[in-house]
Amino acid sequence: MNSLDIFNELSELIKLGINSCNDVAHPNSWIERRQHKDYDLWCIQEGQIEIRIQEEVYLASEGDLILFTPQIAYTATTLGTGCKFIFTHFDFSLGDRLRILDNFQLSGIISSTLVEEEIQLFLESYNQYKRHAPMSGIRLKGCLTILIAKIIEQYGLKQYQGQFMHDPTNQKVTMDFVKLQPVFDFIHEHLHQPIRVEEIADVAGMSEKYFITYFKQSIGLTPGRYIYQLKMNRARELLYLKRYSIQQIASMLGYPDPYSFSKAFKKYYKVPPSKFVW
Repeated sequence: MNSLDIFNELSELIKLGINSCNDVAHPNSWIERRQHKDYDLWCIQEGQIEIRIQEEVYLASEGDLILFTPQIAYTATTLGTGCKFIFTHFDFSLGDRLRILDNFQLSGIISSTLVEEEIQLFLESYNQYKRHAPMSGIRLKGCLTILIAKIIEQYGLKQYQGQFMHDPTNQKVTMDFVKLQPVFDFIHEHLHQPIRVEEIADVAGMSEKYFITYFKQSIGLTPGRYIYQLKMNRARELLYLKRYSIQQIASMLGYPDPYSFSKAFKKYYKVPPSKFVW
């Protein structure tokens, strides 16, 4: 399992919220020194912007995106006659994990060629949003979600990796998906069996109590909820196939009997499995 697969597996638990979105123009004398409390995405429309992070210097030009994570302290300044860009402050969470994107090296300058169609969709929705068109706020949120998803996809395909590195003297400790990769793999390989938290804590090489805390801080939900979510996702897929009985599906997902499976399924989907597919 790839660590980015978690966005597919837990898509129902992903939340994106826009805190502010606007455009701004700056003269050639503009300088900004900031560290944001949320994610910040700039879409450069005119000019060039120089970004300094510690001792490193980066250059963004018209059409590029700049993605800042909350851990990045930067200095931005214009080059030439000035600049204009659209900025969007947003949160991107998974369950209780507010900064789930911190687990990936995404912060940096993103070439427009990597996300060309998605940027165009976002700009169109932004123009509607500025005109206060009906439903434009929902469109803007949807198009931003598509744009962020494309950036993550390009990261997963190794077409993009953020250049901005965190300041180690100012960096909060973030949980590392790498340590949980064997756990993810184990769960996927044993989804057809009952899985005890004690087992997967051993896979991670941690005590059960520490593992539960570590997992929830990393993923935003408990190990038990993660396993339950995966089983319900798989149950839905199997029911749509219309090839298996409720008893067969219960066995395929590690439930001791059809009653236990039906109870778990109804708790999640609000209907019993027998009435889920018409």
